[in-house]
This record gives sequence, structure tokens and C-alpha cells, in this order.
Amino acid sequence: WLPHINQQVIPHNDAPAPYEERNHYFTAPWFYCVETLCVPCGVVIAWTKFTKSEGPRNIMRFLDHVYPTLESHPSYVCIDKACVVLKNAVLNGAWRIWSLTTRFIVDSYHYINHRTTDYTCHKWCNPVPLNGYAPNLVVVENDIHGRPHYKRAFNTQACEQLNAWLGGFQSNLNRMTVVNFNWTIHALLFIHTQKVIKKQLERDNNTKDDKDMRDEKSEDSEEEEEEEEEEEEEAADEFDREEEEGIADYGLDNDM
Repeated sequence: WLPHINQQVIPHNDAPAPYEERNHYFTAPWFYCVETLCVPCGVVIAWTKFTKSEGPRNIMRFLDHVYPTLESHPSYVCIDKACVVLKNAVLNGAWRIWSLTTRFIVDSYHYINHRTTDYTCHKWCNPVPLNGYAPNLVVVENDIHGRPHYKRAFNTQACEQLNAWLGGFQSNLNRMTVVNFNWTIHALLFIHTQKVIKKQLERDNNTKDDKDMRDEKSEDSEEEEEEEEEEEEEAADEFDREEEEGIADYGLDNDM
């Protein structure tokens, strides 16, 4: 989330504005951005504030803090400037560790604006590669007419969607002290995460209920088929008994 810095523009021929003393020197716009870390479903893993820029070094320090061990590294890190982060990680040596577990990819929204001449970006940071070297990112799905087509396996814009939601609270956040700002951001992200988890549980429950209903219908149809088979077998057995006793009705008298 990137707060807008609202500064009063003073013409060069006007007197400077009088100095106003403050009991603190923090306002939200003094921070460059709030950096969030989400999983594709939208659940927030971590967040922090970047003071001056969203540079690749700050991003790598944030990732190292959230994922301190190889075992905790994710398989993919999706960020709008993944190609810049990748190049910086290669130059400073961090890529020797991260390359063992992780790939950096650009989210699909920003990828279309990256230069086609950037070989590193299109070779290593493509969110939907179709050459087969990242099969976990692309799946094949059939449309309503049964025709197969490629589809992104994960939502790479979860953080962008979260940023759009946080933007609705910007006017209030820009007026807060550091303590209130940190608490409010943390509370908002917690509420957002709880809503996402609740939706997932409801969807899973609905899916489970639908599956149970299909299973029940399948069981009912199987029971009906079994009952029909039993009735047919009983009718056949009854017919055999009557035939053995010589009273089966063929439309003719048995004595003839």
C-alpha cells in the first residue's frame, strides 16, 4: 500500500510557511509504503513499513526476516518488480541460497508492462510460462464447450487486491500517530485475514455438502437398482417354482 504525500506547494515569491512545532514527527505519508506479504488465497503472512523506497535490498531483508531458514522458503515469490529483485539478489550473493528453494516471478497485472527486451524478466520471472519449465504455475482447463485452454494456477494479484482494500482507509491512516497507525494496520490485516479464512471455510463446507448430496443421490440410486434387481430375482424364482409345480400359466392348459 502506497500512501499519497500531500504537501502544500508554496510559490517561490511567497514567504515560507511558519514553523509549527509538533510533539512527534511521524505521519503516515512520511513512510514510502506498507509492504504486505500474502499467500494466493489472500491470507496475510506479514507486513512492514518501508521508510524511503521499495528497493530490492529492503524487499530481500523483509523476505529474509519472514523466511529465515531454507525449510521456510516458499516455492515462489510473486512481486511486481521480481526481475529487479532477482538481479540484485544475484549481484549481492543472496541468490545462491534462495535459488535452492524459490523462484521470483512478476504478478500478471504488472508483467504486461515490463519491457519485452528484458530477457531476464521474460525468461525467469514469467508468471505463466508455456514452455513447460514451471508446470505448477499453469494448468489446463476446459471451457463450457469442452475446449481446453491454459489458466493461471494461482492468484498472483492477492497483494494488489489487498492494497486496493487498504486504500479505502487512507484518509484516516494519514492522520494517525505511529502507535495508532501500526495498531490499526495490524487490526485491519487481521480482520481481512479472518474474512478470507471464513469465506474459504464456507466454500469448503458448500463443496462438502454438494459432494455429500451427490453421494446420497448415488447411494439412493444404487439402493433402488439393488431393490429392482432383488424384485426381478424374486419374480424369476417365483416363476421357476410355479413352473416346477406345473402351474405356470402359458396361456394353455397343462393337460393339453
